[in-house]
Amino acid sequence: MADNTTPTPTSFQVPAYTARGTARDSVALPDATFDGTVNVPVMHQAVKAFLANQRQGNAATKIRKYVVGGNQKPWKQKGTGRARQGSTRAPHWVGGGTVFGPIPRSYAQYVPRQVRALARKSALNARARENSIVIIDRFEFDAPKTSRLKALIDTLGIADNKVLILTDGSKQNVFLSGRNLPTVHVMPYSDVSTYHILWSDVVLIEASPLGVTLAFFVERGATPEKPKRNTPAKSAPVAKKAAAPKKVAAKKAAKKAPAKKAAKKAAKKSTAKSAKKKGKK
Repeated sequence: MADNTTPTPTSFQVPAYTARGTARDSVALPDATFDGTVNVPVMHQAVKAFLANQRQGNAATKIRKYVVGGNQKPWKQKGTGRARQGSTRAPHWVGGGTVFGPIPRSYAQYVPRQVRALARKSALNARARENSIVIIDRFEFDAPKTSRLKALIDTLGIADNKVLILTDGSKQNVFLSGRNLPTVHVMPYSDVSTYHILWSDVVLIEASPLGVTLAFFVERGATPEKPKRNTPAKSAPVAKKAAAPKKVAAKKAAKKAPAKKAAKKAAKKSTAKSAKKKGKK
């Protein structure tokens, strides 16, 4: 591949699919981004800077002044027959300090914004020249589902490749669906870097961030989800429990009713007897 390739006169035609893997008509990529330019030196610079910026630079060793001990001479200067020594923490002693060892430092490299943009554009064009770009109309995941995303990759026949999925903005459900797949990486289209594009073998791009408009499409194989069976409401047992004291109260009231009637009759009889006694007197 040449370092600087000239733009191709014709636009790239790439296949398009739905999120369930149903094939659609091929789509022409926008010429503003996919003009065929591939700048290899710029891509190399961007990838090298990306990898360098991932380094933490925590490696550290101690020079002789930071090693504990060694404040006294191990023996006197003269008279022992041995070489003169000033400290047991000198670099040539076991346990001594390190000479020219690594110290904490920053490995960050700065790449101008326009250079990063050119490298990213070149990487996308390189994948387009290899027919490794696929358009997906839209990702609509109601909940994270790894099996659904894996089914799409299997349907496209790219299960053995490293797949980069670029979504329109941050889509948490799509990200969580692909997080457990070792060869799949999901990220927003606006956040993709040259390294991620060149890492992948196939790039799945959602249509909307590219400015590609696709007509409304109804999938034949899509079946509506079966409604869930009607389950008794959780509040039903509570209602039964609430109704139970009322029944008990009604039964107690029914039991007390005859007793009340008998008490009334006894009261009437007692009043009648007292009235008769008064009349006799």
